[in-house]
Amino acid sequence: MLAKLASYTLVGIDATPVEVEVDVAVSNSPKTVLVGMAETAVRESTFRVERAIVNSGYRRVNDRIVINLAPADLKKDAGGFDLPIALGMLLGSGQIAFDRPGSFAVVGELALTGETRPVKGVLAMALQAAAENRAGLIVPEANASEAAVVDGLAVYPVGSLSEAVGFLSGQVDVDPRSVDLDEIFRQLSHMEEDFVDVKGQDYAKRALLIAAAGGHNVLMIGPPGTGKTLLAKRLPTILPPLTPAESLETTRIYSAMGLLKPGQALMAIRPFRSPHHSVSDAGLVGGGTTPQPGEISMAHKGVLFLDEMPEFNRKTLEVLRQPLEEGSVTISRALRSTNFPAEFILVAAMNPCPCGYRSDPRRACACTPPQVEKYLSRISGPLLDRIDLHVEVPAVPFTQLSEMPPGPGSAELRSRVLEARLRQAKRFGPKGAQVNGRMTPRQVRKYCVLKPESSSLLKAAMEDLGLSARAHDKVLRVARTIADLDGHDDIKPQNIAEAVGYRSLDRGVFL
Repeated sequence: MLAKLASYTLVGIDATPVEVEVDVAVSNSPKTVLVGMAETAVRESTFRVERAIVNSGYRRVNDRIVINLAPADLKKDAGGFDLPIALGMLLGSGQIAFDRPGSFAVVGELALTGETRPVKGVLAMALQAAAENRAGLIVPEANASEAAVVDGLAVYPVGSLSEAVGFLSGQVDVDPRSVDLDEIFRQLSHMEEDFVDVKGQDYAKRALLIAAAGGHNVLMIGPPGTGKTLLAKRLPTILPPLTPAESLETTRIYSAMGLLKPGQALMAIRPFRSPHHSVSDAGLVGGGTTPQPGEISMAHKGVLFLDEMPEFNRKTLEVLRQPLEEGSVTISRALRSTNFPAEFILVAAMNPCPCGYRSDPRRACACTPPQVEKYLSRISGPLLDRIDLHVEVPAVPFTQLSEMPPGPGSAELRSRVLEARLRQAKRFGPKGAQVNGRMTPRQVRKYCVLKPESSSLLKAAMEDLGLSARAHDKVLRVARTIADLDGHDDIKPQNIAEAVGYRSLDRGVFL
């Protein structure tokens, strides 16, 4: 007897429909055959499913069983087919019958006891099920809240194979899971870090305020212990709150990677990722035989912090160039290409020289100019061009640490960021760039028109510093953001001057 059930597999971070076909035929030579480009994790599922069926109180299927996962040309590597395969074997052997009308999709891993275990990527599967207008999605209890955030889809949580059978046969009523998104955001949107903890460093704080307001990338340069990491960790606290759409985008990535906490339905705060400098190319941008997202995709809609940037492999850093420009990364393989979102603010930190103390008045630096130049050259010019703000972070005097009152907190700074973002939203409209930092060259020419005085100042800076065309546009984007923070419609000369001041490496400050 042939049984068919709908399920899903992950391709990158997207769910692809899979039809699970189970054919059970009476035979004197019992055998189970699994076909359909199943990887190791799926092939091993037949052993788990067999014991889960028996331990759930059903008869062992001692017949010839052929399991096909269609389409046959798509690789499938997940444990989420356990539950649909088990249901198909019970249906095919005539032990159960489904009475509930409608088209349900089923995903879930099974323990040997027959209990369900969570699977990766359930949010993407729920989005796909909703797009297909499924009557409902049956998922493990631990995944139910995550799937239930999708509008227009009934999500039915089951804790065991027996409960799934009881629900589909009409013997057990299972209430669809519902979640309160407002309550989720209220509970999970609190952040411990706050800019009020940072004393001094007004110049760096101003730069991070500009970065948050316009979505600009930042490079902080200063001796060890001056607060570069402290500042970077607090940047997410002044970014605008995640919108529901942004939260879904971010959560879908973490769901596919299996990084959501048990019972967590959504990402409610912007991610902050800080990979070690030993990270590989694939670890940073994504990759692998079956492409997986990297750190830059896990920082989507948030902040990617690269501490000690020159210590990273130069080849690894160079792969950041496409994502910084396009907000996504494409991983190409022989059979298919996979695109991962990667729209983040890059915050990098580095020392001014190999020993770290070149700009520290309290300690002597023994580095020679050639050593400093070699150290700084570990970051290529094209990559530096893609970083809008080069910020000096000097050592903080003792008097500022002990006597200076706390500066503005994250709530106050965020309100200024929101005002600047509102001006940008009105300027670009719903189909334009979201922030100044992502303006196209055509938008730069349209929205960054300079009056003669400002234009003359920028021309002089271009000639004196030898800025590239890309750096020229970066200065204009930053100046546009500074004008937005100041509430100006026009870009004034002081805005240009401040934007040029954030090109420390172009000005040769540390050579």
